[in-house]
Amino acid sequence: MNYPVITEEVLDTVQGKLWSRRRRRDDVPTLPPGAVYVFRVGGNYRAFPEGMLFDPSHPDVLDASSVSLVDTRARLVEVERTLPSVSEADNFTVHASFTCQVTDPTVIARQGVIDVVVPLRAYLLGDSDLPRLSAGHRVEEVNAVRAEVARRMTAYSAVVPPRVVGMSVEFVSAEVSTSENLRAWEETLRNQRRTGQLTQLEMDVETQTTARIAELLAQGSNHADAFGIARAEIDVTEAAARIHRITEETATRRNEAEAAAQAHARAQETAETQMRRDMVLTLLRQMGSSEGGYVDYHQVLEQVLQDRGAVAGIGSGTTEAPMMEPGQSARIASARQDHAASPKDRREGFVQNEEDLVD
Repeated sequence: MNYPVITEEVLDTVQGKLWSRRRRRDDVPTLPPGAVYVFRVGGNYRAFPEGMLFDPSHPDVLDASSVSLVDTRARLVEVERTLPSVSEADNFTVHASFTCQVTDPTVIARQGVIDVVVPLRAYLLGDSDLPRLSAGHRVEEVNAVRAEVARRMTAYSAVVPPRVVGMSVEFVSAEVSTSENLRAWEETLRNQRRTGQLTQLEMDVETQTTARIAELLAQGSNHADAFGIARAEIDVTEAAARIHRITEETATRRNEAEAAAQAHARAQETAETQMRRDMVLTLLRQMGSSEGGYVDYHQVLEQVLQDRGAVAGIGSGTTEAPMMEPGQSARIASARQDHAASPKDRREGFVQNEEDLVD
């Protein structure tokens, strides 16, 4: 950078008589804002009065052999210095910032301070303790080095302040950075961590969304339809038609199930009725085939009557008589009359008294 001296140019000698001498305006470079002319007249440096309109006939302008443009505005200047680390392959870089402003343009022009970074770098290199602060640290420990360098530079600038003749210079701050390779590596690690965090976040959001959808579906299709209608993803007419269709299908299935249950109950009742009829027929056959043996007609009759009443109760309300073989109804009626006339003679075929024992 060209600061504080922006440029320096040699001027030709102005020829002519004293009262007609005049330097052309094109011979002098244009003055930028915040800068002043400093003319070298003989062995002296003279600043053209600041704020004064440039006069090509001014004695300093006519007699000058060179001109310097000096920037008098305050600037922030940054100076760098490399510091070692534990590894010979890696270094730290100190970025020291200073505020600078020209106080005497003629001194600056005489010194020819074209780049103020040069004397400030020399000032920074003058601190021999800075390398010892960083030499015991790895490049990954850059934060610790920053703290130590900041304390050291504050103390150093207070004891030995920076000085450039013709300028006011003050130390502002010091920053420590690492190499570009390490910075690229750290950026890669950071991006990988961020990518992993983003992936995990997406998975968490997906899991939460899935749980909410599952909870929504568990509350029923009507609730899901209402949610879709609220988000304008489902048409109300379509949802109503689907609900009506599902209701009709559910009612049809329920009616079919009830009809099947009733048919099964009727089939079961018919089977039970037939089973009881078969039982009665079996009992009656046993009664008809009993000759000379003891048959408790009273008990058989009660069983038949109970079976007949049970059969009548299981049916559809009509008293349907059990199926009998020919002659069985007459025998049942005769047995009922014998039971009513002589309850004590139930054991037909047995000896009634002791006199019957005599042959």
